[in-house]
Order: sequence, then structure tokens, then C-alpha cells
Amino acid sequence: MSTPKNIILCGFMGTGKSTVGRAVAAQIGWRFIDTDHLIERRTGRSVSRIFEEDGEPAFRAIEARLCTELAVWRDVVIATGGGIVLSPVNRANLVRAGMVICLEAPAEEIAARLAHATDRPLIRGDDPVGAIRHLMNERAEAYAALPYHLNTAGGTIEEAAARVIALWKAGG
Repeated sequence: MSTPKNIILCGFMGTGKSTVGRAVAAQIGWRFIDTDHLIERRTGRSVSRIFEEDGEPAFRAIEARLCTELAVWRDVVIATGGGIVLSPVNRANLVRAGMVICLEAPAEEIAARLAHATDRPLIRGDDPVGAIRHLMNERAEAYAALPYHLNTAGGTIEEAAARVIALWKAGG
């Protein structure tokens, strides 16, 4: 079986998509792209600012347009925004673009990883763990629909990257 043309890391914020993705790209010699950072470069605004000024639906529309582009990309490790998979059309486009792996971690670990983050508009407030659990429950069906899953809890970046690469080399 041949290896997929791209590796696409999805999952909730703080599960390691960008960190693990950079490590995977460095090890296999591919480019790394974070969809949120690409959107920020293209729009000249932070994701938080897009949410504040235009609302979540406008941001999701930008994400959806980017998802359609991914099918023509080759040899790229892509870290997606946590909500990109909420749309079935986006999920289908991602699967067409390469191997889609959903990274997972418990809400408490995600909260600890994001404790000092100031750019996470969906989990601001007095109860980040509660907000994370609520969003994870809302997104559970979309995440469950993804073909591959990898838990990043308790392990190192290198261990997670090695597991992603092993899955990719096996062609799924």
C-alpha cells in the first residue's frame, strides 16, 4: 500500500496538532502548514479577531474554502483548527486530501496545556475544563467520524510523532 499524499492532523485544541505536526514534517522532510496560521496570514487578522469581528460562521466559511484547496496539496503535514471537522463537507474534503488522524487528550490535560493561552476564544472564562468538556461533547460525533485516532495524553511529542509516522507508513 502506498503512503497517503498528505498527513492531516485534526482534533480538539491543545491535543498537539501543531506541535506533533511540526515534528512529523521535520522527520519525513515535508512542509508543515497550520490552517489557522494560514488563515491569519491570508486575512491579516488573528483567529480571535475574526471571531470577535465577524463571528464564528464567517470563520468557518473561510476554513471551508481552505479545505477545498487541500486536495491538490502534496507532501504536506497539515494541522487543522479544532472545529474544521464540524462540517461533513470539510471532513470529506480532508479525507480526499490525505490521511486524517484525530489527535485526542482528556479535557483536564488540554486545560493544563492551554492554561496560559490567550488566543483561545472558545474556552475563555472561569471554567476552562467545563468549556472544553462542553465543546468536546458537541464535537464528539464529528471527531468520531474521522478515520484514525491517536491519544496524545501522557506521552512526549516524539512518541506521538513516531506513532503518526508509523500509521502513515502503513498507509492507514
